[in-house]
Amino acid sequence: MLLEDISQAVGNTPLVGLPRLSPPGYRIYLKLEGHNPTGSVKDRVAKYLIEQAEVHGLLRPGQRVLEPTSGNTGIGLAAICRVKGHPLTCVLPENTSEERRQLLELFGVELVLSPASEGSNGSVRVARELAAADPELYMPFQYGNPANALAHYETTAPEIIADLPDVAAFVAGLGTGGSVTGVGKRLKRWNPQVKIFAAEPEYGDLVYGLRNLDEGYVPEVLDLSVLDSRIKVNSLRALEWTRRLAEEEGIFAGVSTGASLAVAVRVCDRLPTGSRIVAMSPDGGWKYLSTGAYEPGDVSQIAERISGVLWA
Repeated sequence: MLLEDISQAVGNTPLVGLPRLSPPGYRIYLKLEGHNPTGSVKDRVAKYLIEQAEVHGLLRPGQRVLEPTSGNTGIGLAAICRVKGHPLTCVLPENTSEERRQLLELFGVELVLSPASEGSNGSVRVARELAAADPELYMPFQYGNPANALAHYETTAPEIIADLPDVAAFVAGLGTGGSVTGVGKRLKRWNPQVKIFAAEPEYGDLVYGLRNLDEGYVPEVLDLSVLDSRIKVNSLRALEWTRRLAEEEGIFAGVSTGASLAVAVRVCDRLPTGSRIVAMSPDGGWKYLSTGAYEPGDVSQIAERISGVLWA
């Protein structure tokens, strides 16, 4: 495969079955988005945020981009902005993992830290203040930009349909809402019987990259009408399934993958025997090693110790 630059390497990620973790009579598949160039599903979003802004005249050549992020979107934007000639400033929680900070710094990104106690909502607040103070900055704002969901509508969902045309359900963690909205709309257009489920943290619980809508902020890009159900999952369960995924299926993924997998296993009870379910794996586990999530020991104790670190 010959590509002209790294932006052309985004997408076309593998869909991998989980024969050991799927409930009897069902088969769960993971969409392994960690195979994107900078290691996450957010590469798709970053590419669309920048290219759509350029196409519609919202982003001038060489103009600085500003974005609030828990890390992955910022890293994806860093790569895309680098090859397209845009300097980048990212606002991220001060407890973001060290791996993510180092990757952003490697790409020459200017970092602005927001209070850890405010999570991703704090990053949004600070970024909005910076954008209001400097009109020369362009903020794509993944939480409210239609290009976020469009990336999944035009790329992620067609890949799933091509690989698994009889998909019965799709599960993704509830973060910005782009993946469940974009994939959900396209899958339901393909087959109105497909069920769309969002994995949502328990109220007050902390699962990296995910949000509970009852805690305040509902991303503008999220279309709740696409969802058949929002299903709660706590950080302990998410970590347990993340570790089981490595131990039993040989797949090293981030904790939000464990959240989606935990929900995918539960929704099998709502589907006919023989159904095939796709769960989103937003990234691999490499960017979380410093958090201690994968250390040997009692999972409940590890989950309690790292819960604040895994919140973004």
